[in-house]
Formats: sequence, structure tokens, C-alpha cells
Amino acid sequence: MLPPFFLNKTATVTAVQPKRREADGTGDEEKRSPSGESYRWLSVPRWYLWEGGFLLLGRGTGVVPPHAHHAIQIVVALEGRMVVCGRDQKWREACGIVVQPDVTHSFDCRGASAAMLFVDPESSEGAWLRASLRDDITVVPEARLASCVWEIRAFMEKPFESMDVQTLIRHCVQELSPGAPPLRRLDPRVTDVLAAIRKSDDLRISLASAAKLAFLSPSRFAHLFKQQMGLPFSRYMLWRKLTRAMVAIAAERTIAAAAHAADFADAAHLTRTFYQMVGMAPSALMYGEFAQIAPPFDPSGESRPAPR
Repeated sequence: MLPPFFLNKTATVTAVQPKRREADGTGDEEKRSPSGESYRWLSVPRWYLWEGGFLLLGRGTGVVPPHAHHAIQIVVALEGRMVVCGRDQKWREACGIVVQPDVTHSFDCRGASAAMLFVDPESSEGAWLRASLRDDITVVPEARLASCVWEIRAFMEKPFESMDVQTLIRHCVQELSPGAPPLRRLDPRVTDVLAAIRKSDDLRISLASAAKLAFLSPSRFAHLFKQQMGLPFSRYMLWRKLTRAMVAIAAERTIAAAAHAADFADAAHLTRTFYQMVGMAPSALMYGEFAQIAPPFDPSGESRPAPR
């Protein structure tokens, strides 16, 4: 049983327009840059949060400026189309996108109703999805999205007659993951450290402490961690703090309390990190209907098939 939703006051989100770049005529999907309008909600968003990611259902418009985070980001348009750009500053129109972890990107939903999903790349489903991605930003064909769109709409319109939210999330990720799940390839020493981080109430874990858990020197562990994970240990810990803060913002109702709960130095530090990794202020999470759910993905590497 999900906890009851609660409604917060409206958030103001300020966006910065990415640099314009003239279209060079390569590719039908390439579109001109949006106008630079600040991002705003056009409906009351619904957030399903867990430490490590979220599912967001809503309608919005305006540019979310360039940012990068460690989650795999999936956006599926339920009505309308969005535009997205990466480091090349070329805007592409799409009904669905998948963004690789730690890739700088910007997007504009342009009034579309959409579902946005943050997937932990170290989870079994995240590793499965990531194994199929060849580009920093993948435009998903509309036909591939059909099952996801149908199930999300059913969940929104008739929640008691559809999949539960965790099963829905797994279903959407697996529908976008062709082929068989890959074998887990993370070094067991890194896996052990990640498990310890997930279980810890205190996220002020130093590189030296993590290296000790892995029975390695700090320098050797730092090299191994970046090689396996694609980002430095300090950056990963900042991301883990941010995902904990997302849940805390919904529960604590203030940025200062959320910063304290997630072991940030102060509210200003949390706000700066939010802008860098999410492209907007943490106040964006202070508007909407919220439910904290159990993590839908199995960090042990055992994939669970979603109902067909």
C-alpha cells in the first residue's frame, strides 16, 4: 500500500537557454533550439520516489538547461513530442529518449505529457538497458514505445486495474532493453562498496574508508572505481546524496532539512548540486503529489521479468 499523496505549494524554476547553433541540414530529427522559456509545470506532477531514482508523470514546458547526472534517464511522451540536445548542441525531436549516465544534456517537453524515469545504472535492469545503448542520447522509435505508453496511461487512468508502480517501472525499462540481460561485470570489490553505501545511514563516506572495505589502497581503489563506474568516487557519493535528498525534500518539506538528512554541508550546497545534476532548483520537487516507494530494481543483479 502506497503512502498517501500530499500537495505542496508551486515551485518556481529558472532555466538558462543553451547556446544556439544553426541547423546544418543533417538529419530529419534535427530541430531549432527552443525559445529559452523557463521551465514550468502545466499540470500537477506525480512523483514516485525511492533512494536512487524516481518516476515522474506530468506535463511541462520550457527549457531544462544543460546538466549531467549518474542515472540513466528515460523520457516517454504520452501526448505530444519533446526536443533534446547533447554536447553537440543539436536539438532533435522525439517521442522517447534514453540518456546515458553522466552525459550532459538539455531538453524541452514543449507542452507534452510525459513520463520521466531515473534508473540506477548499477542495478540489474540498468545494466541490461545500458548494454544496448550505443549513443550518448538515443531517440527511441515510436513503435518501440507503444507498450510503455499503453501501460503508463492505464496506470494513470485506472491505477487499481493496472500494474503496481514497481512492476510498471521494471516493465518500461525491460521493454526498452533488447536481447538477454548481460552478465554482471562489476568488480566484486566495487559491488561490495556499493552495497555498503546503500545500507549506510551516513553518506559522509571517505575514499579511504571505501578503499578499506575493498581491501585496497586509496589510490588503487580510486582508479578501480572510476574504471568500473565511469566517474570518480567523490562524484558518485555526491550523486547518492542527491538521490537521498530528493526523497527527503518530499518528506521534510524544506530544502534545509533535506540537506541535513542527505549529509550536504548546507542548503546552498544542495541547491548548487541540484542545478549541476538536474538542471533546476530543488524547489522543483516541492510541487506535486508524492509517494515514496520501495526500490523497483534489484541491486543483486537478478532481473525479474515484468508481466507481458
